[in-house]
Amino acid sequence: MKQLFDIGGVFAYLSLLTVGGGMAAFPELKELTVNVNHWLTFPELLHYYSLGQLAPGPNMMMVASVGAHVAGLPGAAIALVAFILPTGLLTYAVGRLWNHLANWPWRPAIQRGLGAVAVGLVLAGAIIMGRGALISPMHIALACGVFALLSFTKINPALPIVGSGAIGLALHFL
Repeated sequence: MKQLFDIGGVFAYLSLLTVGGGMAAFPELKELTVNVNHWLTFPELLHYYSLGQLAPGPNMMMVASVGAHVAGLPGAAIALVAFILPTGLLTYAVGRLWNHLANWPWRPAIQRGLGAVAVGLVLAGAIIMGRGALISPMHIALACGVFALLSFTKINPALPIVGSGAIGLALHFL
């Protein structure tokens, strides 16, 4: 039972860090699930996050997978509700307040500041993830190739994701 409370507390806290998206919470997700609670290894966390990227819908639904890994179906349910409910309620309340303050002179400055914070948090998440995922020259080359492909073409992002997985799988069995 204590483990379910721990899961709820961790994911409720993480939900409040998702300014700019789930990647913004990734550094703290790693810290809490890998280093503090020892629920997962870093490679396992990267695999769950990658599966969340592949699955339809919001990528942070992967928190249910982490909860299931730790405590089965009850853990999945607790993780999902704890991750969605606090942010949903906060977004609703702030959205109503934000609409009420539509003509407030500080509003544009706050929006620009929060945009910069979101970019910084997402970048921090990408750096943490990169440190764990780019573990060989082959992984680095693959990441650079996908980055270039997505930066300079209008290709559907699902294609390089699936292609990268196929390349990794083929190289694993060679």
